[in-house]
Amino acid sequence: MSKRDYYEVLGLDRNASPEEIKKAYRKLARQYHPDVNKAADAEEKFKEVKEAYDVLSDSQKKATYDQYGHVDPNQGMGGMGGFEGGFGDIFDMFFGGGGGRRNPNAPQKGADLQYTMQIEFKEAVFGKEMDIQIPRTETCDRCSGTGAKPGTKPDTCSVCGGSGQQEVVQNTVFGRIVNRRVCSACNGQGTTIKDKCGQCHGSGKVKKTRTIHIKIPAGVDDGAQMRVSGEGEAGSKGGPPGDLYVVIRVKSHDFFEREGDDIYCEVPLTFAQAALGDEIEVPTLDGRVKLKIPPGTQTDTHFRLKGKGVPRLRGYGIGDQHVKVVVVTPTKISDRQRDLLREFAELSGEETHDKQQTFFERMKKAFLGE
Repeated sequence: MSKRDYYEVLGLDRNASPEEIKKAYRKLARQYHPDVNKAADAEEKFKEVKEAYDVLSDSQKKATYDQYGHVDPNQGMGGMGGFEGGFGDIFDMFFGGGGGRRNPNAPQKGADLQYTMQIEFKEAVFGKEMDIQIPRTETCDRCSGTGAKPGTKPDTCSVCGGSGQQEVVQNTVFGRIVNRRVCSACNGQGTTIKDKCGQCHGSGKVKKTRTIHIKIPAGVDDGAQMRVSGEGEAGSKGGPPGDLYVVIRVKSHDFFEREGDDIYCEVPLTFAQAALGDEIEVPTLDGRVKLKIPPGTQTDTHFRLKGKGVPRLRGYGIGDQHVKVVVVTPTKISDRQRDLLREFAELSGEETHDKQQTFFERMKKAFLGE
């Protein structure tokens, strides 16, 4: 199945700014996060959104994608997939070419690894250090990665002469045809091992579980990806190891919500507190603070607590906390409270009536000239 356009995945047009890309990703990541959305396809959609953001948030990857789309420009013939290898074979068959082939004995970098880590909401805000266990392949310490028994060394393949490829020459009506393929004797390695290492059995690598210390920076957000250089799979032929990519997933919080570097929450107010004003205590990420409620506060009024949000991951300062107050109507009241409310309603009605009378009197004088 072909991939959807990354801009379509995030619901953006191709002229979207970095801020719009980031905002769209955060919205969709929260919507499809597997910890929040239990739909069968939520995880796949979350991965699709993450993949789109990883490309469009990186200026170099975005420029490549904008030019080539999902086609890998590094693939031959404009990314024609499986045809690339076939074209190379045909070219060699007719022209006897051999340039540009990979040296089978050249150092090769190891594969990258990905580790998904789930952390608490406050751990993402304040940062955390922890150890993680990573299973991976490492260079065999007994044979130093050669795959040969200590004291011996691999032999150059007698079939391909160390090239890793076999040549089959045929004479046809088109002339002399040279067909090259992976050497069947050494599987393209260019060497054979007579006496294999007893620990790695000739592979040069062993499976191990490595403990790696991770420092999660304060302010990291859900879906962030951390690169730990050199902690991936072991390389081959003396090549460097790959890298480890740690993907952060942040658990939701029962009280707080996050939008960028700002924190949002709701707190209830009684009718009396809203009408008369009060000083209340509001929970924040680092403790409770006092918030002054002015008289006559209406429900859904927002207050800002400056500097009570999330530390900015790339830059200086801290975001804010936004508090929305909601006036709660009591469901159970005593007889005394009921009487007082009725009295309040009557007094409010008289006051409204007096204001209406005054208004109509002014209108009458204005139109009748009284």
